[in-house]
Amino acid sequence: MTPWNQVYHPLNNLWISALVAAIPIISFILLLTVMKLKGYIAGAYSMVIAALVAIFLYKMPIILVIMAAFYGIIAGIWPVASIVFAAIFLYKITVKTGKFKIIENSISFITSDQRLQVLIVAFSFGAFLEGAAGFGAPVAITAAILVGLGFSPVYAASLCLIANIAGGAFGAMGIPVTVPSILTGLDSLMVGRYTAMVIPAISILVAFLLIGIIDGWKGMKQTFPAILVSSMSFAFTQAVVLYFVGAALADIFAAIVSLIALALFLQVWQPKEIYRIKEEGDSQKKSYSFGSIAYAWLPFIFLTIIVTLFNLSIVKDLFSPGGPLEKLVFLLPIPFLNNNVIKLPPIVPVETPYPAVFKFDLFSSTTTAILITIIVACFLFKCSKQLLGETLTETAKELFSPVLTICSVLAFAYICTYSGMSSTLGLAFASTGNIFPLFSPVLGWLGVFLTGSVVNSGSLFAPLQAVTASQIGIISEKMVAVNVMGGTMAKMISPQSIAVAAAAVGLSGQESKLFNITIKYSILLLVLIGIISWLLF
Repeated sequence: MTPWNQVYHPLNNLWISALVAAIPIISFILLLTVMKLKGYIAGAYSMVIAALVAIFLYKMPIILVIMAAFYGIIAGIWPVASIVFAAIFLYKITVKTGKFKIIENSISFITSDQRLQVLIVAFSFGAFLEGAAGFGAPVAITAAILVGLGFSPVYAASLCLIANIAGGAFGAMGIPVTVPSILTGLDSLMVGRYTAMVIPAISILVAFLLIGIIDGWKGMKQTFPAILVSSMSFAFTQAVVLYFVGAALADIFAAIVSLIALALFLQVWQPKEIYRIKEEGDSQKKSYSFGSIAYAWLPFIFLTIIVTLFNLSIVKDLFSPGGPLEKLVFLLPIPFLNNNVIKLPPIVPVETPYPAVFKFDLFSSTTTAILITIIVACFLFKCSKQLLGETLTETAKELFSPVLTICSVLAFAYICTYSGMSSTLGLAFASTGNIFPLFSPVLGWLGVFLTGSVVNSGSLFAPLQAVTASQIGIISEKMVAVNVMGGTMAKMISPQSIAVAAAAVGLSGQESKLFNITIKYSILLLVLIGIISWLLF
């Protein structure tokens, strides 16, 4: 097949061409917000619209459009959807075997002050679940726990949505960083390092914000030492892991360290005034031995260890090109598409073939690490075949629509990327010059508001951010990091996240209450990210 050169000015005018290139994105926005279609339906329609624009205006060969969409779909299945499925399956096993009840109970015994319980449950434990699963599960789980501890449903859901900011940028083993990095051909470790300049500091702010929402300035004063221990240990660990290891373990390590640090600190210090919403329920009266608690936590501890091993460079090198196990990583060139799209200046210095190679790392992926943990958990908890079958069916039903959404959005994004539409928009944004970093986070914020996922937002807008950055002389990894950070600020107002939180606490149909509470914090933090981006980057 004859290689096809990308076109960046299909209508011979940059801004008119950019307006055309924005048609699929604008359509996606309208389908979600005005027509209120489900995510996967809006994604499918937008994929078709993107294909039509690519074929008729960008003159992209039909076979290339089809294969770009196909590439996006399989990339959505592996690794994104596979990680989410495996992680939620693991969580459900702990619930069905009764071990998660012990985990929940162990948290409530650390302190009877419910302000500090929010730090333990919503802030630290929520970040742990975000790191392991993501995609709405952490908010649903932690909100349900807070309701069990005595918080009102609206309060519990709102606090957990806001707390999710601390870990939202690195959920589901860091895929909000790694997926857009792969999509744009950038170094995911470098993208994570740039987020480390801002997100840990935001995490500290979020910890204080949570206590302030519950009990105002008085609450922050009374619990100030505990907030510092929790947030500083979290932020420091998060920054170190991001810089030296990568995004995959940032949430898990930060959450574990902050949980341990706060638990130990509360053994020697408690606030003079214990804040209670209501008396403790029955769920808190039963005590468990240390052995029972450790046993319940064992799968998550094992998961942390094995994911850490999988992410060590010495292990990664085994599966890298030239390594002894490289043949266990299957590289599948996408037919017709691989190297048949040519990127042109000024997007690249010289004409460059655009690779399209699907990486199926079955023996070294995060999904595999979670699957191994599931096997260990099934052995430890003596799970029956019936329980596993029920859990598998239940997980598949619950995740069917989210997986379709992931795949349709990635298909839409890959068409925009390989056709050159994202490059057209990037060139247009580049003409705004040095002011671009100020509103760069808005793109990530908008993407998460619409799709409910920092991963999907990155798939939509990371290529645009990278192209724009290169055009105005900024390191591309910086703007992709800004896209992640801006998107994280929208997780608390995403209709998908709010719907999950509302359903978890029995507030279905009352999502507007949660939105009205969280919107002001989301906008304030977005403005803060924009200013930081402008000043630092």
